[in-house]
Amino acid sequence: MKVVVLGGGVIGITTAYELAKRGHEVTVVERNAGPAEESSYGNAGIIAPGHAYAWASPRAPLTLLRSLWRDDTALRFKFTLDPKLYAWSLRFLANCTAARNRANTLNKLRLCIYSRDALKALRADTGIAYDETTVGTLYLYRDAGMLETGMANMQLLTDHGLSGLKGVSAARVAELEPALAPAVDGIAGAIHSAYDESGDSNKLCRGLVALMEDIGVSFRWGTTVTGLDAEGDRIARVLTDRGEMTGDAYVMALASYTPLVLKGLGVRMPVYPIKGYSMTVSTEGHNGAPSMPVIDEHYLIAFTPMGARLRATSTAEFAGYDTGFKPADFGPMLKVARELFPAGGDYDKPDYFACLRPMTPDGPPVIGAGRHANLYYNTGHGHIGWTMAAGSARIAADLVDGREPDIDLTGLTPDRF
Repeated sequence: MKVVVLGGGVIGITTAYELAKRGHEVTVVERNAGPAEESSYGNAGIIAPGHAYAWASPRAPLTLLRSLWRDDTALRFKFTLDPKLYAWSLRFLANCTAARNRANTLNKLRLCIYSRDALKALRADTGIAYDETTVGTLYLYRDAGMLETGMANMQLLTDHGLSGLKGVSAARVAELEPALAPAVDGIAGAIHSAYDESGDSNKLCRGLVALMEDIGVSFRWGTTVTGLDAEGDRIARVLTDRGEMTGDAYVMALASYTPLVLKGLGVRMPVYPIKGYSMTVSTEGHNGAPSMPVIDEHYLIAFTPMGARLRATSTAEFAGYDTGFKPADFGPMLKVARELFPAGGDYDKPDYFACLRPMTPDGPPVIGAGRHANLYYNTGHGHIGWTMAAGSARIAADLVDGREPDIDLTGLTPDRF
């Protein structure tokens, strides 16, 4: 079967790999000059089922309200002229109940666990090195009460299949991650999620592209998808700025740009861009970088080692399709980085980056066919898309093949909207 994959981020590239491995004739269409150059370039890098919580929670509305007069909150809301932001936000708020948060979190968790195992299999199959770590993640708490709350929340994940979660003392934190020893006096304790992993999704994607080029997968770099043309209940062709393309099946993996492309079909997909910020510093010549991912749960900043680099990520900004930034936007994460890892890297020469996370209002991604029989969605993966990529790719390939996926897709399919 001839399959056209729309999008060359980590979701699109892993999906293309799964399809090509099964014998399909695959073409990937991507507007950038290479793979994983937007959201998949500067993400947190953590494969984190232990962080599968849906963002829409009972606490989120107050946090967003505070962001209107404070700039140090992890969730920020900025007024724009885009009516889609306000429509999406109302749906987000509707999911901020305890019951909806629990259901959405468990739907994400199921996919995250499956996807972590799928990534391990992909790594074994391909031998691609992508600065991976496999020693877990530390979720740091600065307040004993918040640690207790965190442990109670983690119990939900444990009760539904996530193993390896354990509360640890501040002294044990320093043993597990010696780089945190200088800051241990300000830490109440942590949760160690022993089976979390990490790695550079951009490196993995580039490795997969090299493998796929050798087996005949076609890549149309620098090609922007502008729309889809339908005939009846099927997609007939893809419209791009470089002409039309046709296939037997199409996989929509355009992340935040999904709803823009679907507009001409009359399909309203509630995927909206939420801006995230990342900072990467060199660790060459420094001996104080962590050896495993560390998430500061007070400031909601993640720190991830990537070979000779240290990546810091933070903030979810509701600001439309704006990817602009200024150095001051990274001030809080730079301050916390110096505090936790004073000898962690070259903080005087940071590489700043901002990207758009494709968020659904309830949290889980959108995987499956909609009203067009040969159009399969694999989009809207949000803040832990890297965690969910390999499993989502398998599921999308199963659906294209007409196979029953290995996991229950409740809460993941497009018919929930």
